[in-house]
Amino acid sequence: MTHLSRVVISTGSLPRALTFYGDLLDLPVAASGAGLATLAAGEGVSVLLHERPTAPSDTSVAASFVVPGLDAIVARWQGSGGAVVDPPAAQPWGERMAVVRDPDGHLVCLVDGS
Repeated sequence: MTHLSRVVISTGSLPRALTFYGDLLDLPVAASGAGLATLAAGEGVSVLLHERPTAPSDTSVAASFVVPGLDAIVARWQGSGGAVVDPPAAQPWGERMAVVRDPDGHLVCLVDGS
């Protein structure tokens, strides 16, 4: 059976990406090494942060994370200078969601899990 095991996200700065994905989104670091960090994202899925040249695009893949306290997370991100593309709002498909840019400019969807 095919299943998702890992999402790889390129970053120009591993420490900066760890602040966003590890600290803000509360994904625990499972392993780290030279230019790489693996974060546990639940149910056997991991996020691999790979330090290398990156070119974000609004028309490529966007990772989506269910987070507790969506409004507080978005406010913390915005308060630290992070970009918010779409503030938290109810979506036609039933989720309450926000869209932000990570430190490298990648689109990240945050879904309210409260």
